[in-house]
Amino acid sequence: MSDAMVLERAEPSTPTDRRLAKGSPAIRFILRGDARVMAAAGEALGLSLPADTCRATVGAAAAGLWLGPDETLLLPPPVADRSWREVLGEALSGLAHSLVDVSHRQTALELSGPNAEAMLAVGCPLDLHPSAFPVGMCTRAVFAKCEIVLWRKGPELFHIEVWRSFRAYVVGLLELAGEEFTVL
Repeated sequence: MSDAMVLERAEPSTPTDRRLAKGSPAIRFILRGDARVMAAAGEALGLSLPADTCRATVGAAAAGLWLGPDETLLLPPPVADRSWREVLGEALSGLAHSLVDVSHRQTALELSGPNAEAMLAVGCPLDLHPSAFPVGMCTRAVFAKCEIVLWRKGPELFHIEVWRSFRAYVVGLLELAGEEFTVL
């Protein structure tokens, strides 16, 4: 018989005050262009794309996230009959623009609950207090060692866009940060 002590780690229970979930499947485009391009794309998607710095706008089914003075992340809903590339291509015909489908590069996570802000603060250097990062604000940021797009959709709800290759890394760090708020 060995003198070694065997330690068993209790698995944390799932707290009811936070939730990390995979975001719903979405089509993602990065659109670059001037104000005329943004207006034409917004009309095709049924929303007014953001003109204000670091803000998101949401329409009936689509969202636009401001990433730069001439750059917007478009999150239109999946369509069955025609591709959004065709719809946006027609709307932007004759306008100088760049439209890149990044659907296969990125994935989304949704983090919610009263501890969501604190969990994100573990790896994100931004001031996430609602006075500095209010509902509707979005930006590119870093979470630990990877780039993300962070959007505050509600007081306790964050949408995180992350490259698929970094998804497990981000999820693991968020779960580790969440253990602090788990009661064993």
